[in-house]
Amino acid sequence: MSRKHPVRRTALPVSACLALTALVALTGCSGTAPEKSPAKPPAAAVKAPPSPAPTTAQPPVHVSIPSLGVDSEVMRLGLNPDRTVEVPPADKGMTVGWYTGSAAPGEPGAAVLIGHNDTRYGRAVFHDLKKIAQGADIVVRNGRGTDVHFEVTGRETASKKAFPTVRVYGHTTDRALRLVTCDGAFDADGHPVDNLIVYAKRK
Repeated sequence: MSRKHPVRRTALPVSACLALTALVALTGCSGTAPEKSPAKPPAAAVKAPPSPAPTTAQPPVHVSIPSLGVDSEVMRLGLNPDRTVEVPPADKGMTVGWYTGSAAPGEPGAAVLIGHNDTRYGRAVFHDLKKIAQGADIVVRNGRGTDVHFEVTGRETASKKAFPTVRVYGHTTDRALRLVTCDGAFDADGHPVDNLIVYAKRK
């Protein structure tokens, strides 16, 4: 089962983040999006949500979390051939990715940013995400050069077997942001068993 709670009350260990699996979720360090008739996926992949209709919204190009020292360009992430969501490649562990099937940050809906905790090359961009505090500032710059500020409202650690699909990808009229990475202990195959999700809203 997953647990949602304020950031200041969470202090769980984070493990290497090379790939993640979640019910109706993504491959790699990320979250999930709802489908009308979700079916349980194989252990290493899950169907992603349908992409939204094209808009004139500006995609993100940079993200920073001053309190954690995060300062990263943003790459675009789409779908793999099996319709799982892409994650940044291991050699770009210090780069955050934006899932293009989610909202553009600052627009109505939930924008999803995905980052590794660790890769085979060492610690990665979201290594310290577990330390983020309630109320922390997240700054996302869009293609027009406009900085959009978000305030952290909470976080949760969720088992990949019980990923909170609706909370992460579900419809919302809020201008919301989700940050997703890996968390927890290793399973028998050496993969992290949990996901860490940070929730934020536009200021």
